[in-house]
Amino acid sequence: MRLGIHIPWFGAPQGHAALGPMLAAAGSAAEAAGVSWLSVMDHYFQMEELGGPESPMPECYTSLGFLAACTSTVQLGALVTGVTYRHPGLLAKIVVTLDNLSGGRAALGIGAAWYEREHRGLGVPFPSAAERFERLEETLRVCRQMWDPQQNGPFNGRYYQLAETRCVPPPVSARPEIMIGGNGEKKTLKLVARYAGACNLIVTSTAETARKLDVLRRHCDDAGRDYTQIRKSAIYTGDTLRSGDLDAFTREMTRYAGLGIDTVIVSPPVPEPAPWIDDQAAPAVRRLAELSS
Repeated sequence: MRLGIHIPWFGAPQGHAALGPMLAAAGSAAEAAGVSWLSVMDHYFQMEELGGPESPMPECYTSLGFLAACTSTVQLGALVTGVTYRHPGLLAKIVVTLDNLSGGRAALGIGAAWYEREHRGLGVPFPSAAERFERLEETLRVCRQMWDPQQNGPFNGRYYQLAETRCVPPPVSARPEIMIGGNGEKKTLKLVARYAGACNLIVTSTAETARKLDVLRRHCDDAGRDYTQIRKSAIYTGDTLRSGDLDAFTREMTRYAGLGIDTVIVSPPVPEPAPWIDDQAAPAVRRLAELSS
């Protein structure tokens, strides 16, 4: 089992000018710890529970590009990009640019979007949930087509029409990993089965996680997809690691690894992530490496 780090809060204690050094230190600490995944939030406004629009929220892919220059091994992605934030052709180019600059370490973390206030605030359309999921499926199709060097022709969907799906340069990796975030059983996990290389669940219990994975397995069967080819990641919302109880965290993760969770993603509970990664995440990486998923 592997450990990922997600950075959702950007209020550097020394002020906004310290954001770059703070992210650089977090990236260096993550690499030194052996962390496999490093992500940042993708929103226009900071979420209400983390301070709301008055709190800092830098642009996601600019931040990931900066982290690409500060790291050399860790996989980089958004957790997650809302489908409404960027036109799919532009999004595909952005992710491929990150893939090229990072030497093939980019992932597309994507979901259906939910934060209505930020859309209204910046004047970005926020359609119904049903339409957002339809747009998500079309976006996934656009990205897959743009990342295939053999397919430069048009894309004609209900919401998006592209005369040419050119993406030059192409990805360094064969195709950036698509990670779809969310727990929805009828739509989200069905899209995972059809289009994604990874899912990202928000886990609250092993029983609930097992049920979600069973739903994903059924969707894979319906789609003719090999369930074992989908990487299972999860956001851990518990307090054991944050409180420093590594033994309790390891016991919990043993159960999740038994369900097939490959990567557990945690968020540092402090404004400056690097020291916490050194003190808490690094020992956890070593413990999790001993677990089989």
